[in-house]
Amino acid sequence: MFPFAAQADQVTLALDPGFGGVLGRGIGAIVLYAIVGLALMLVGFYAIDWTTPGKLSALVRSGAPNAVVVTSAGLVSMALIVVIAIVNSSGQLDEGLLSALVFGLVGIIVQVIAVRVAEWVTRINIGEIIQSERFAPASAVVAAAHLALGLVVAAAIS
Repeated sequence: MFPFAAQADQVTLALDPGFGGVLGRGIGAIVLYAIVGLALMLVGFYAIDWTTPGKLSALVRSGAPNAVVVTSAGLVSMALIVVIAIVNSSGQLDEGLLSALVFGLVGIIVQVIAVRVAEWVTRINIGEIIQSERFAPASAVVAAAHLALGLVVAAAIS
């Protein structure tokens, strides 16, 4: 009845001797990448907050729709960069963590500069838009700039 059992009442499961070590390293990698990813997203959030007129964190907490849209796009963009850095780490944990950190920081800098350039080119007043209590379609342009830059940086990593 059981193809992997010697008898119906006794199941034998054989694991590779190194399985525990592989499992432990995998769990460690998940935790370390999660810490790096979270740290980068926090740095990214505060970089956006610092370079955007108004207190972005307070606006997000209060539910200002445009602040939420712009912040969400910035965080997703950061996640894209971190994910691609992890995928391209070739299984080397130390190199993967370092590349995720470096590429993530470069991505933050590029995003902040590019969004400010987009604001200047389009004449969008981001400070005014994110503070508005009503949805402004221009916030979708800023969000798209964040996502597009995240994709560009992620593609450059791979």
